[in-house]
Parts: sequence; structure tokens; C-alpha cells
Amino acid sequence: MEDIFSAIRSKNLEEVKTILKTNPEVVNQKDNRGSTPLLLASYYGLEDITRLILQYSPDIDAKDAAGNTALMGVCFKGYYDIAKLLIESGANINHKNFNDATALIYAATFGQKEIIKLLVDNQADIDAKDNKGYTAEMHAKNQGLELSELFK
Repeated sequence: MEDIFSAIRSKNLEEVKTILKTNPEVVNQKDNRGSTPLLLASYYGLEDITRLILQYSPDIDAKDAAGNTALMGVCFKGYYDIAKLLIESGANINHKNFNDATALIYAATFGQKEIIKLLVDNQADIDAKDNKGYTAEMHAKNQGLELSELFK
């Protein structure tokens, strides 16, 4: 049996099921980069494995070595369905990482329009500033986006 991180990296849902059923406490284990199984599965866009892991009540707001949560990672990567799932499962939408960036700031920085709307619709703090003093709107403008246009 491989470890849970290897099973996730190889996208082996059945192996992840077996590992969690046999050893459920690994749900909050961290790898050498500080990622939990939830962080890793969501970052790779593995919705089925993410859903499975959520059934084991992981620390949904666990942080990796940079202070990012699973929600922040999917907002950066653009995985709308997983972002929605994490929000519905209680993820802290306004968590800040070590650079004071939020999920909304990441979504704006990377031009993830649908995710920006999802976050704002779920009370993301549009006034939050990163450690450089930039808001999500400022990051969006750098991408040629006007946040106000996304909500018409």
C-alpha cells in the first residue's frame, strides 16, 4: 500500500479510499512541503478525491508551507467546482497567507472571473489588502479586468 500523498499524485481514488478507511488519521498528515491530502488533491484538481477526503472531516483551512489553504490553491489554479465545494464545506473564504493574500486576491491576480464572482457572492472581503497594499480589484486591473464588470 502506498502512502496517501503518492496515491493522490497518481490519481488513484481506490487507493486513497483504502488508505483513509484503514488509517483515517492521515487526513491531516502533512507532506514535506506542508501540504495535507486535501491541499494536494484540490491543487491537482481532483474533485472526486477532494470530495472523498472531505468526508473524513479534515482541517479544511490547513495551511501549506506558504500559508495557503486548499481554497486559495484552487482559486489560483481556476478549479471553480472545487472552490464551490470547499466554500460549501465551510472553508474560510477570507483567510490570509503569509503575504496577506486572500483567495479573492489570487482569483483576481490570475483572472479567474467565475471564481471571483463565486467568492464575492459568498462574502469575500473585497477590501482586503496583501502585504504590498493591493486589493483584489487592483490585481484584477493588472490583468485587464474590471471587477465591477464581472457583476453586471
